[in-house]
Amino acid sequence: MKKTYLFPGQGSQKRGMGEGLFDEFPELTKKADKILGYSIKELCLEDPNKELNLTQFTQPALYVVNALSYQKKLKDGEKEPDYVAGHSLGEYNALQAAGVFSFESGLKLVKKRGELMSQAKNGGMAAILNSSEEQIQEILKDANLETIDIANLNAASQIVISGLKEDVNNAQPFFEKAGVMFIPLNTSGAFHSRYMKGAAEEFEKFLKKKRFYKPKIEVIANITGKPYDHKETAQHLVDQLHSSVRWSDGMMYLLEQGDMEFEELGVGEVLTKLTGYIKRDFNKKEKAVQEAPKKEAPKATKTTNKAVTKKSQDSSELVAQWNASHPVGTKVKSDFYDSELETRTKAMVLFGHRAAVYMKGYNGYFDLREVTPV
Repeated sequence: MKKTYLFPGQGSQKRGMGEGLFDEFPELTKKADKILGYSIKELCLEDPNKELNLTQFTQPALYVVNALSYQKKLKDGEKEPDYVAGHSLGEYNALQAAGVFSFESGLKLVKKRGELMSQAKNGGMAAILNSSEEQIQEILKDANLETIDIANLNAASQIVISGLKEDVNNAQPFFEKAGVMFIPLNTSGAFHSRYMKGAAEEFEKFLKKKRFYKPKIEVIANITGKPYDHKETAQHLVDQLHSSVRWSDGMMYLLEQGDMEFEELGVGEVLTKLTGYIKRDFNKKEKAVQEAPKKEAPKATKTTNKAVTKKSQDSSELVAQWNASHPVGTKVKSDFYDSELETRTKAMVLFGHRAAVYMKGYNGYFDLREVTPV
C-alpha cells in the first residue's frame, strides 16, 4: 500500500495546537522564534494578544506546527511517505517535507506570504455545497457576477468562491434561489482569486532570490492536481496565490495510483473529511465504469474535417505538436473568452487526459482544442 501525508491550511488553526511539539523540538522552535520575532509556542498555545486568527500570524503558526508534526513522525520511526500534498498554505509543508527547501527557508517564505495576503482588504469567500463548478459558473454568469472566482475545488460537493465582499454577499440570494447551499466564510481577503494578483506580483519578486531543490518525494501541486515539476516551483507558488486550489483533482490523481492510505498531519481533520467525500465519489465513478456495458468501437470513417481530426488526437500527441510549433507567449483566441490571451507555460496533459495550456492574464488553463493561435 502507498501512503500520502496531507498538510492542512488556513482555517484549521486553533489555540492549543502543537502542544508538546515545541518542547520536543527546541532547536527548530528557537529558529522559528528568531525568524518570526516572537514566541511561536506562546502564540499557538496561549494566543495572549488574540493574533492567531490574523493571516500574518496564522500562516507561520500552521506551517511550524505542521512541520513539527512531520518531524515527530520521522523521529518515531515512520518511513517517508510515497506522496505529500498540502492545501494552500499546507503545500509549503509538503514541499519542505520533500526537501525542496529547509524548515527555515520555508518559514521565511510563509512569513512573507502571510504578510502580503493580510494586506488584501474588502475580500470575501463562501462555500458552495452540493453543486458543480459548471453550475456555479452558470449562476454567477446569470447574476452578472463574473467578478467572482472559483477559489477551492475541495470536493465534488464542496467548492469555495472568492471575490470582493460586496459581490460575494450579493451572490447569496442567487445561489439560494437555485436551491444551492451558500455558507459565507470568515475571511478578510479574496484568497485564490484575481484580487490576489498584486500580492502574487510582490511575492514573485521575493522568490527570485530563493533556491528550490528537486523533491525527493512526489508533491501534488494545488494549481494542477498533478506532481510538481521542480523547474516550475517558484511559478507554481506565485500562481497558487491567485489560482484555484484543485484539491479534488489532486486527490483523484492519488487514488488513481492504486491502493492509497492518507494521513493528515498537523491540526484538525478538515482534509481527512474531504478525503472521505472524494473517495466516495471516486468509488462511485469506478463502479459506474465497471458496470457500464462495453460498446463496440465505432468503425473509422474517412473525413477531411480538420476539427474532427483534431478532437480525435491523443492528448499527449496534441501537446507535443503544440509545443513544437507554439512557444510560451503565443497569442491565442477562444470562443469562450472575449479578449485575446497569451500562453504563460508550455502545453501539458492535465488529469491524465486533458491537453491544456496556462493563460497569462486569465490565470487558468484552456483546453488546446478551445484556442486558436492569432
